[in-house]
Amino acid sequence: MNDSTGMILCGRRGSFAVVTINREAEENALDLAALRELTQGFSELKSDDGVRAVILTGAGDQSFSTGAEVEAMSALAPDQANEFARAWQALAILIEDLGKPVIAAVNGSAYGGGCDLALACTFRVAAANAKFGYPEVSLGVSPGFGVTTGLPRLIGKARALEMILIGEAIDAEEALRIGLINRVAQDRNELTAVCEELAMKIGRNAPLAIKYALEAVNHGSEVSLDEGLRLESALFGLCFATEDVREGSRAFLEKRQPVFKGR
Repeated sequence: MNDSTGMILCGRRGSFAVVTINREAEENALDLAALRELTQGFSELKSDDGVRAVILTGAGDQSFSTGAEVEAMSALAPDQANEFARAWQALAILIEDLGKPVIAAVNGSAYGGGCDLALACTFRVAAANAKFGYPEVSLGVSPGFGVTTGLPRLIGKARALEMILIGEAIDAEEALRIGLINRVAQDRNELTAVCEELAMKIGRNAPLAIKYALEAVNHGSEVSLDEGLRLESALFGLCFATEDVREGSRAFLEKRQPVFKGR
């Protein structure tokens, strides 16, 4: 990652990348500088065709990210707060539309904007000690980083409003029950193993097919049924202009593993 200050770490492990919010002393909260660095990192990963999937996590065993730094946020003027929220929302959109799956390895508390970052990811796997919550209203502010649109789509309006308006955190088992996360791991070691296994399984599949499938789900769910189906069939058609579709067919007929090249 260019111009890195060490607040955000990015490493490659074969076909996938691991992005770590490296602010353990601050519970992996993000100020504007860290937010910009994280955005830059994901922008670079978006254009890196060698990366088939990304794992996003926090440093240590206690916090995935507790969102924005409260002290710094409380000093913002209204226009600055709006700008900060828009920057956070832009990062969430970048993660969701990366064109490759992003797996949130939730290694501890995910509060406020930290929970929004997890929601922007394709999958969420949480350690047993993880907590999820939106404490904004207890701090005198309404949510500003994407939860009011993202959370109702994921778990339904009623449950989303309960989390937002009460402001109490829920544990990993409850998050799994209501569909906020995909899986629960017992500890950090298992969490890492599960997320890396998911990333490697994704890496064996056709990158362009995955990209189009993500686009179909992410955008198709936001439009009418007819528009969604038209988008799905158009993207399905695009696959047949790729070398990968021919490789996949040949490999199936020859009873071997395909070697996809993303073209």
